[in-house]
Amino acid sequence: MHYRRVIHEAFGSPGQVCRVEEAVLPAIADGEVRVRMVCAPVNPADLNLVEGTYGRRPSLPCVPGGEGAGRVVESRCDQVPEGALVLVPGGCGAWSEYVQVAGERVWVVPSGIAAEQACMLRVNPATAWRMLHDFVPLERGEWVIQNAANSGVGRAVAQIGAHCGWRVVNVVRRPELLDAPDLPGVVLLDDDALVERVREVTGGARLRLALNAVGGESALRLAKVLGEGGTLVTYGAMGRQPVRIPNGMLIFGDLRLRGFWVTRWYEAAEREEAGAMLGGLFELAKRGVLQTPVERAYPLELLSEALERAREGGRSGKVLLALGPDAG
Repeated sequence: MHYRRVIHEAFGSPGQVCRVEEAVLPAIADGEVRVRMVCAPVNPADLNLVEGTYGRRPSLPCVPGGEGAGRVVESRCDQVPEGALVLVPGGCGAWSEYVQVAGERVWVVPSGIAAEQACMLRVNPATAWRMLHDFVPLERGEWVIQNAANSGVGRAVAQIGAHCGWRVVNVVRRPELLDAPDLPGVVLLDDDALVERVREVTGGARLRLALNAVGGESALRLAKVLGEGGTLVTYGAMGRQPVRIPNGMLIFGDLRLRGFWVTRWYEAAEREEAGAMLGGLFELAKRGVLQTPVERAYPLELLSEALERAREGGRSGKVLLALGPDAG
């Protein structure tokens, strides 16, 4: 049986080095499941991997796609029934019409969650969940600040934070986002007046946690609003500028600088721990607490257009690849 998948054989601009090819499905082995993929997002990490700028370079040729959702069409694993909607694991190449993988590595999605939302739960909301829970023991009502609040992780931080009773200062780079209806909390512009505005809206509260996905001057502004002993967690570099922190803030402010990469977290976590987290995210998605806007789902015939759009700013939501007949 033939199927289509995305393949790239050299590092460079995603729209130039990615193509669609046909392949033959191998026989399914004991313990495996065959998944007919429905959809997968085009995340910044996927684009970085294709460009060759990600934290790890894969062996080429490879099939990109760090996450996605599909239906099990054949199962030789007793724990995963045929017909189940599942999340496929990282590293399996989700940008493909079919994926075959050990059944113990997929996650069954509860009913009531659309595939278009489920396919985006494993990376961005998981990143948000871990950063909000793993670095500072936040108390109910406490303030948290983040930049890149309109990103996939940023929206998840705002939504999870509000659900857990934390107050979030969402920092955005475009003025038109100041009235974003789906960003719970305070929304402020990332400019030279940010530090003073944060002090005004928080009443001078001592902030202990800041989440940085931009770097450069934006990261420095976040650091300036942290109280003594505060923690700045960096998980992205959208501004393509390094984090530069004055020595005095480290010495006299006892500022803690940390990094977070959800791939490493998954690699170190026990399956029970990862399952508990995903179970919480599934419940929030089912209740409508976690919702990620989708701008468009592109069929594989429009792969280059999808990758180009995913690289552009000013989008109204995520770009998905529609991989199966159930994709919206």
